[in-house]
Amino acid sequence: MKRLAFALAFFALASGVHAQQRLSTLNLTCGQAQQVIRSRGAAVLSTGTYTYDRFVVDRSFCQFDEFLELAWVPTRDTPQCPIGYRCKTQSNWFDD
Repeated sequence: MKRLAFALAFFALASGVHAQQRLSTLNLTCGQAQQVIRSRGAAVLSTGTYTYDRFVVDRSFCQFDEFLELAWVPTRDTPQCPIGYRCKTQSNWFDD
């Protein structure tokens, strides 16, 4: 009986878990996309069918060795919306 109860509970929990869809900048206006970043501080947003990135409001959402890069994304009402920033690391691969 305990096994049956455990199995039913397991399947009930497993079937209730659904993947959360990521917000897409293409479905938001520029102002809405900017507000998502301002209100959350940082968010991962889709920027196209197969593309996404993490955007932040300021450097406090980056790691200590990262710097900010201004991020422009396509939105429903503009092809280049200044959404916030991306955290970037300096690459020394091609430096002498």
